[in-house]
Amino acid sequence: MKYSAAIILGVCLALIGCAKSPDTDETESQVMKYHDTRPLYHYSPVKNWMNDPNGMVYYDGEYHLFYQYYPDGVNWGPMHWAHVTSTDLFHWKEKGIALYPDDLGMIFSGSAVVDSKNTSGFKNGNESPLVAVYTSADSRQKQSIAYSTDKGQTWVKYANNPVLLAPQGVPDFRDPKVIWFASQNKWIMALATGNKISFYSSPDLKNWTFESDFGINQGYHGGVWECPDLFELTDEKGVRKWVLLVSVGGNETAEPNGGSSTQYFIGQFDGKSFTAENKDILWADYGVDNYAGVTWSDIPEKDGRRIFMGWMSNWVYAGATPTIGWRGETTVPREVKLIDNSGKYTLYFTPANELNALKDAKLATTVSAPQKSIGLVNNDIVATGSYMVEMELDVSLANDYEISMGNELEKLTITYNKANSEFVIDRSTSGIVDFNPMFKRNITCKYTPQTTKISIQLLVDKSSVELFINKGEKVMTALFYPKYVYRDFKVQSNSATEFIRNYSITALNKSIAQ
Repeated sequence: MKYSAAIILGVCLALIGCAKSPDTDETESQVMKYHDTRPLYHYSPVKNWMNDPNGMVYYDGEYHLFYQYYPDGVNWGPMHWAHVTSTDLFHWKEKGIALYPDDLGMIFSGSAVVDSKNTSGFKNGNESPLVAVYTSADSRQKQSIAYSTDKGQTWVKYANNPVLLAPQGVPDFRDPKVIWFASQNKWIMALATGNKISFYSSPDLKNWTFESDFGINQGYHGGVWECPDLFELTDEKGVRKWVLLVSVGGNETAEPNGGSSTQYFIGQFDGKSFTAENKDILWADYGVDNYAGVTWSDIPEKDGRRIFMGWMSNWVYAGATPTIGWRGETTVPREVKLIDNSGKYTLYFTPANELNALKDAKLATTVSAPQKSIGLVNNDIVATGSYMVEMELDVSLANDYEISMGNELEKLTITYNKANSEFVIDRSTSGIVDFNPMFKRNITCKYTPQTTKISIQLLVDKSSVELFINKGEKVMTALFYPKYVYRDFKVQSNSATEFIRNYSITALNKSIAQ
């Protein structure tokens, strides 16, 4: 994680923006109050500031999610770890603050593991200890640990912290992701160290040995590297590859669309060093509002999934987003799959299956017959602000395709241009957009389908859109802040032929108790 100085300016702009009020001739039913932009099925804090998801671990039927939290305001401040749990990835129970700043510094990002072999010696009773590994941040960053022997209900910081101190002259030394490397019976830590990822090993989570560095001459370097993740995936044919996720904290000119982003590498890891096999830069998301994402550790093998979650914002404007009383939210949990795509391995990201349990059968429309267009005006499903759209587009029949949602005054559009092989999200007229210049810019994603059909899954939740293209081959995530209720949803093209197939729109029920 990091703190951008741009937040200071953003806060001022946000306060100005929040001072605006609707014209007197607008009815109450038309007005989208700022607090109504709070998502219904994405996690957001009850109040105050959040950013990076941390310590994501599964234990005894519960998903644990910790996150960077400032309990005294909606702007970034001294970081704590807040804690929530869930049995289904969508209904979250608040557990309060797990880790507070101390004499070693603020509690920056990190990970958590189940120490099932009790290598740490922290076990006390029948439960395996949960061990959190995090960055203690002051003038010299270092890694510390804390442990829980009651299923994560309470946490104790290790008396001999820190367990790993930054070398002199290394300012960025943070965001440890720890995994158990079973074949060599040791723990591995992936650590963001400026413009690279450093790997360390340990027998007990307390004593760490440097192994190697990765990335100085590889990947995208348009910003500081942060929040690594390291895990192994198996494709449908049984081929196994290692994956390294790296968040990149760039400025307004950074790839792929400005500001914060997440790249990934696919290759091999031997317990000492990572070797990337991909030559191209690979992005986990082409949108601008998915950062610092990592995956849950210790999900049982019988489940078989690797599940990812990111922070839905961008450091360029994170401190200026026009919400009141709270700021920050997560993406939906996404299953990560390794796919052999025409000889090149890539990752596909799709919403976790548990999302389907939120579908409201009473607020749903399904049309199987091919359609020339979709025109929902003043629609009850759209007016909920939280829904899922699924459809297939035949892109052989026209050059330009547009998906739009909005009202008489505001609109967000998603277009696909076949000649340019490009998706574009345009939120320049989506509502409140003047709190940062970058927010008005188009968000683009190059995509050439292998057939004439493109499957679309679109998740909308009050103030966010998540676009999953071709079953997660490409993903685009973007925030937007409407002043008024969106009631219209349309799909159209310059074709006179039916190009929409297997269309459905379904409201998604509230899962977050706020």
